[in-house]
Amino acid sequence: MSMRDAVCWLVMSISIGAAQTQEEIEKRIASLPSDQRVFERFRLWIASLPTAVRGSSGISDQLRDAKLLEKYRVFLKERGSSDADISAQFEVLRQEGNRLEAVRWNRILTAEHPTFNAKSNEFLVEMVKGRKPRRALDIAMGQGRNSIWLAQQGWDVTGFDIADEALAAANENARRLGVTIHTELKRIDDFDFGKNRWDLILLSYAGCGPVPDKLQRALKPGGILVVEAFHVDATKDHRIGGSICGTGELPHLFQALRTIHYEEPVATPDFAQEPMRVVRYCAEEPQLVQ
Repeated sequence: MSMRDAVCWLVMSISIGAAQTQEEIEKRIASLPSDQRVFERFRLWIASLPTAVRGSSGISDQLRDAKLLEKYRVFLKERGSSDADISAQFEVLRQEGNRLEAVRWNRILTAEHPTFNAKSNEFLVEMVKGRKPRRALDIAMGQGRNSIWLAQQGWDVTGFDIADEALAAANENARRLGVTIHTELKRIDDFDFGKNRWDLILLSYAGCGPVPDKLQRALKPGGILVVEAFHVDATKDHRIGGSICGTGELPHLFQALRTIHYEEPVATPDFAQEPMRVVRYCAEEPQLVQ
């Protein structure tokens, strides 16, 4: 195993695995560079909190959440960190947090031996059966596993992600396979979703319905939203950093859409190694009445 693969395995195994003590976490992240240790320590602390406290937003929002940051300051103080050390850690999070999140995903998504499902998401495949390929958007597309599959089925696909190396790998794989995809290095807050623009929007382990108003406006009449994410039940025994949905949360968030399929089965998620509860949701923007 290469050093890159070893670090990737370390990051994934402490991201989605059985709950661990803080001492165990510190021991396992000790091999990371100092700034990454600061980031992983914060991220894993976030993952240990109940979803009612941390919410289901991504790390970028959590890094700006003053209440969460104050809780983290208290946590570090209780563990014996000095005021100077806490200030130094907060400065790393403020200056480097978003970059380090991209570094983390680059490691995970471009590892020589992936620790995630590198094939297309099975729920996506099922939901697009029989649909005419048109314009698709893949949010947090990673190394292109779903974008490339959609392009192979004839869809005109655009995807975006924060991980630049993963996007480069997606473009190279698409070129090698003879298909075209459009990629953008963007965060969800920076991407222009447009209005009535997409026939398919995919959130495959990319959050639990972020910016629902934007997503609903962006769907064309008859277009579908496809989401797969972790169910909050999975956090009872595992540290999961994001993409967590509560029971019935998605249909509630997207009330303007017509639910086609909704379930909360126990299955092996694309970003885990063992079965746990997940959420699968597909809904349609209603057709205009003539």
